[in-house]
Amino acid sequence: MGWVTLALIAVTTAALLVALRVPRLLWSLTGSMLMLGAAGYARQGQPLLAGQPVAAQATPLPVDPTYKALRDALFGRFGGESMYFGISDAALSGGKTEFAARVVTGGIDYAPKNPAFWTELGNVIALHDHGLVSPASLFAYQQAMRVAPDHPGPPFFLGWAYVRAGQFAAARPYWARALRLSPAKASYREDIARRLALLDRFIAQGEAR
Repeated sequence: MGWVTLALIAVTTAALLVALRVPRLLWSLTGSMLMLGAAGYARQGQPLLAGQPVAAQATPLPVDPTYKALRDALFGRFGGESMYFGISDAALSGGKTEFAARVVTGGIDYAPKNPAFWTELGNVIALHDHGLVSPASLFAYQQAMRVAPDHPGPPFFLGWAYVRAGQFAAARPYWARALRLSPAKASYREDIARRLALLDRFIAQGEAR
């Protein structure tokens, strides 16, 4: 039964690669991952053993749909990043932050000057570090800004991470920078402007207390 399931996974994966128009350069990576899984199953799999439920150890971290929508808007959703992000998102949903970080790091190895990968690595590390913008997380965001200084995505999501951590004053300059870098007709510009206005109002209310 295990081999049948493995074959179904392989067929489904191949169909998704075609449907999502994943670049052919990434097909070999996916095939290698499947072959590695098959090799591990052949060596250690014991399908005749009775099933035994195991309590989950990790805390699920489902990806915020709004975050995902803005990530797609700012970085696109059909590039080489999509497969890596899909696997990373699934890992985060299972609370496997270290695995998610390794997946995104693999994307960086594939495209070291891709700001989307570096930005997402900053997000994943921040989630791993209990929602804080740790030095490692900050380094990843800053690297994203270094490789793409005119892209609004890295500063926007660094600001998002600071807001998530409750550091609103630290978030403000990055959202302001993201707004300045956003093209006038970009679909996400209004969303960034609205969030910046709400942040300013929230900061002002806090200072008035």
